[in-house]
Amino acid sequence: MGGNFPRGAAAVAGLATFGMGEAPGWSAIELAARAGLDAIAEAGMTLGDVDALFVCLPDEFFGGLALAEYLGIAPRYTDCNRTGGSAFMSHLAVAATMLAAGSIDTALITYGSNQRTAGGKLSTPAKSSRYEAPYRPLFPVSAYALAASRHFYEYGTTRVHLAEVAVAARGWANGNPDAFAQGPLTIDDVLGARMLSSPLSVKDCCLVTDGAAAIVMTRTDRARDCPKPPVPVLGAAAATWHYSISQMPDLTTTAAAESGPRAYAMAGLGPSDVDVVQLYDAFTINTILFLEDLGFCPKGEGGRFVEGGRIAPGGSLAVNTNGGGLSCCHPGMYGLFAMVEAARQIRGEAANQIEAAEVALAHGSGGVLSSQATVIMGSMATI
Repeated sequence: MGGNFPRGAAAVAGLATFGMGEAPGWSAIELAARAGLDAIAEAGMTLGDVDALFVCLPDEFFGGLALAEYLGIAPRYTDCNRTGGSAFMSHLAVAATMLAAGSIDTALITYGSNQRTAGGKLSTPAKSSRYEAPYRPLFPVSAYALAASRHFYEYGTTRVHLAEVAVAARGWANGNPDAFAQGPLTIDDVLGARMLSSPLSVKDCCLVTDGAAAIVMTRTDRARDCPKPPVPVLGAAAATWHYSISQMPDLTTTAAAESGPRAYAMAGLGPSDVDVVQLYDAFTINTILFLEDLGFCPKGEGGRFVEGGRIAPGGSLAVNTNGGGLSCCHPGMYGLFAMVEAARQIRGEAANQIEAAEVALAHGSGGVLSSQATVIMGSMATI
């Protein structure tokens, strides 16, 4: 799937996060609604302007219907596509296509989860396939551990390389007041942490938090009149190659190798044009795989690419500048938070602002490296 919209025709006009970390007393739908209302207000709009609702709630099968009713709106279109953390990038691609076609005028994309305060467990019914369940894997970490192990075998990647990813994420989080995990984290801390599913320790795994995020989209010509600077969507694409990890064609290559090039082609850009990168880092191996598959380094070089703090603050490539799912927040699905951070960087409003950021890439992953979706955003100067 790729958006069929003209480059820069649709833009982010409003955004918000809410309840980051812990939000005791809030349900998932309440969190999603609050973030949505805040994003609508930031865009200078009202609920009555929203005629398309894109939502993926962790505990509500009919999320689009439930949230429309909760907000008291009657949208022309609802979408609650559930591909995990990549769903929200796909939502954005569909919204941009519909906006460019004139099918809708204002899209709200929102998500909320009380995963941490509701019990601290994965708040999704997803589980290992019936073919894999007899081997009793830990879902989903064992799937990612399998991919990491294969990458180690094929390319000489090490646990130190994975630890570099976690330490870099914490470095960014320490500069972000909204990040849940704060304080020092060293390579030795990661290597010495409790092993969860070899070779991944608990420090190689994302946080379990509450939180909500939302984005409001409209056509770029209309977004020019909104209070905040528009963030045009330059390209977006998604690809799905498998569901179960046992059916992954190559454990070291994800469908980001397809979604990335298609998004770049739409944007008329390449990896060297990207100023800031937001990757779905549910596990440290993700960052290494996606840096390779999205063209920031050759296949097999991801581990060596992140050595020496290269993706940490002060490094040569700004990756997960809010702290990512490893240290900022991870309320079940992180994709929308990556897009919010990308848009904030383009606006010049991020906690760890990258100077003169004009192009941002946000990439989401769903399932067990199953569904990949890539979004490229730019400043108004890029269109």
